[in-house]
Amino acid sequence: MLQCTAVTQLPYGEALLALATMEGGPERPRDVVEPDDFVLCELADHDESAEHAAHLWTADVPDDRDLWFLWSGTGAHRVHRLDPLRLCPAVLRELATCTVTTCAFFDRHPGPHSWAVTDPLGELIAEHVHREVRRLTSDGLEGSNGSNRSEDSDGSCASCDDGSDEG
Repeated sequence: MLQCTAVTQLPYGEALLALATMEGGPERPRDVVEPDDFVLCELADHDESAEHAAHLWTADVPDDRDLWFLWSGTGAHRVHRLDPLRLCPAVLRELATCTVTTCAFFDRHPGPHSWAVTDPLGELIAEHVHREVRRLTSDGLEGSNGSNRSEDSDGSCASCDDGSDEG
């Protein structure tokens, strides 16, 4: 499922106060948040009945409570809160690879667990980077040996000016 794309500005003063007063909070809260920070909802895409949520700090405490910024609405109608919330206890065990993945969200979060959420922007950026690398690599091949060589998507030589049949 795709990640929610809701974004909002973090209330700087409230975030500093929450970080400074929480158990297991950072030594220097000003190093964690800045006055003009924005946060992105980390949950799966959801309807308006669920709050948006952004993780702010992983507390070093025995009961595993992390600081989350939760909000609903937009603009003047936005309602928000900063809460230290317990971690979701869900665990995904993949027997074939012997891996264990814990849910990165808070306990009783709406929607699917974090391992089932895909960041659509991250995928678009990765796709763009891969295209640019392929373009730059093919440009570098043309300029490095003087031949006008291009590669198909499978890496085989599509055209060579040197007259050889090698590919």
